[in-house]
Amino acid sequence: MTRPDARPYLWMLSGSFSFTLMAEFAHVLTRECDWQLVAVARAGLVAVLAAVIAGVAGARLVFWPWRLWVRSVAGSCSMVCTFYAFAKLPAADVLTLTNTFPIWVAVLSWPLYGRPPGVKMLLAIGVGISGVVLVEQPHLESGNPGVYSALAAALLTAVAMLGLHSLKGIDPRAIVVHFSSVATVVCVAAYFVGPVERDPAGVAEPGVLLKLAGMAVTATVGQLFLTLAFGGGAPAKVSVVGLSQIVMGLAFDAWLWGREVNAVALVGTALVIAPTAWLLILEANWGASAPHPADAAHTRVPK
Repeated sequence: MTRPDARPYLWMLSGSFSFTLMAEFAHVLTRECDWQLVAVARAGLVAVLAAVIAGVAGARLVFWPWRLWVRSVAGSCSMVCTFYAFAKLPAADVLTLTNTFPIWVAVLSWPLYGRPPGVKMLLAIGVGISGVVLVEQPHLESGNPGVYSALAAALLTAVAMLGLHSLKGIDPRAIVVHFSSVATVVCVAAYFVGPVERDPAGVAEPGVLLKLAGMAVTATVGQLFLTLAFGGGAPAKVSVVGLSQIVMGLAFDAWLWGREVNAVALVGTALVIAPTAWLLILEANWGASAPHPADAAHTRVPK
């Protein structure tokens, strides 16, 4: 993974692992606190940590361009939808549904970048999404509102990721600070708009504070890796690599909570991981003379 054009996919795998850990913390916390409060803590703590990291590194914070706001606002709304889903579904199921966003990335990349997904990319996405459907069939049939919230988060994430890909030249730490700050405002608004069922003073309990710290640290690390990945790699391919969160989530649920995975779920998991492995192998063997898809994409970024 020393090749420059392979690094974004290693960064995405690392970010996926960090976000999976964050999801497990969030799943537990939404059983002890209102999901809105957990979302506020997630956004606020990450904003503080990211600002400290940026300050120590001497990174220059930014307020503009407008694409930065597209990334931050869309990502913030996605966060609200995701934490609502955490309160309704197991962590692995939320990760599975929110990771359907590669479909939207591939679709939106066409009109935005003038580069339709190739046959191989369509096949990879199709195989991965077929696996998602197999794994999530019970929740899709039950009409659980968390399912629809997670799917809405997936669409918003696709918009955020495409906006992030157009932000080359801006320090990743500055992007994370901007996003986390905007997300904090959006999550606070969601807290006052939505119904609250638990006493917010419960957040002050030592056990809850420790879990909140774990969620904040893993979210910050994951956000930095994700920013690096989408800033340096082709959005559609990086998105498919992100599907590895589904496998990681299932593994953690089985290990931590004793969740049983049936044959259908195992087949679905295999269909999800297959295109991820294929993309990593393809990128590792990418010819030096081949143009990087990200470079071609930037020739058609809308003004």
